[in-house]
Amino acid sequence: MRKSQLKKYAKLLAKVGLNVKKGQTVFIGAGLDQPEFVAMVVEECYKAGASEVYVEWSYQPVEKISSTYRTLESLSEMKPWVKAKWEFKAKNYSCRLFIESEDPDGMNGVDQNKMSAARRAIYPQVKPYRLAMENRHQWCIAAVPGKEWAKKVFPDLPEKKAVEEMWKAILHTSRADGKNPVQAWKEHNADLDARCKYLNDLRLKYLEYKSANGTDFTVELNPEGRFAGGKEKTLKGRIFNPNIPTEEVFTSPMAGKAEGIVYSTKPLSYMGELIENFSLRFEDGKVVEVKAEKGEALLKEMVSMDEGAGKLGEVALIPYDSPISESGVLFYNTLFDENASCHLALGSGFNECLNGYENYTDEECKKRGINESMIHVDFMIGSKDMSIVGVTQSGERVQIFKDGNWAF
Repeated sequence: MRKSQLKKYAKLLAKVGLNVKKGQTVFIGAGLDQPEFVAMVVEECYKAGASEVYVEWSYQPVEKISSTYRTLESLSEMKPWVKAKWEFKAKNYSCRLFIESEDPDGMNGVDQNKMSAARRAIYPQVKPYRLAMENRHQWCIAAVPGKEWAKKVFPDLPEKKAVEEMWKAILHTSRADGKNPVQAWKEHNADLDARCKYLNDLRLKYLEYKSANGTDFTVELNPEGRFAGGKEKTLKGRIFNPNIPTEEVFTSPMAGKAEGIVYSTKPLSYMGELIENFSLRFEDGKVVEVKAEKGEALLKEMVSMDEGAGKLGEVALIPYDSPISESGVLFYNTLFDENASCHLALGSGFNECLNGYENYTDEECKKRGINESMIHVDFMIGSKDMSIVGVTQSGERVQIFKDGNWAF
């Protein structure tokens, strides 16, 4: 991959993803897969005015070994130095960038019951720090190709060629393969803004989903809610793009208000394992039945992580003819695959999807219908024939999606 194009991608993450401003501090979390590119991002953050850029490296094989040999008690304990690190990040880092590259199957064989129990124990210890950062920091998730991930996506290619093709796929779907990725994202955000405005002006009460694969599902939207997409802003008004790529227009529905059945249309990578060809049945707003050809036990564990794990925190609308879908690439990674088609998310909702959320405490947002959970897991349900009908507060029925794409 040409270094000049990678520099444009690095600039995109610094200037559009994080939107680093003069004097801000930046935290970057990354694997060991593409250190040269991470160095490019660090430099672009400094060029944008950052006063400090700190990189924290991770390595999935070591994480797997540690998860295998450590006891549940050990995994459930937040060491003093870990607590201090969370406190420091919450207070001192204005911007956070997470660069994904891990093997989708990299945690196969780990005791997932032990890992779930550890997550339950750690969550309440970490939650205060996450709340301290929520809507106050600029953040972004993006990706680079790891060797194992690239071979999973392109299994018939030699490793070097697979990584090259992975770079091409990531840059193309991230709108970062042209002459001016920053301008391309400005235009993309304008389109998403227009679609959000149209949907918000409708004042929808329900969305009804139907597909030939059996999906027949209704979800109630929040009367105080709003659709969002593309760029977001902090409580201080700093603009940033949390996901690169993104194609979605999304909102958080009323917690516990969903009925019917949905069928997955792409595999779900969760906790380093794949769940494939699955369905979820909702009654009274909560998952009451799950089926999967692969990973059913893990899926059942996921929806029972806590009280909110089996409820919806997000509904997202993405056209079937999105760049990711048209690429024909199955990424086995939610950041990309969720933007190939419409998806739902189990678990935690977004406070910022409430109008006036900045005037509410976290607890008040939950009382107004935003779901609470330690997880937020997106799974894809969009199909080429999907129909989505919106029902307004006055009872009018409006076609939102037809044949898998926007109807407006």
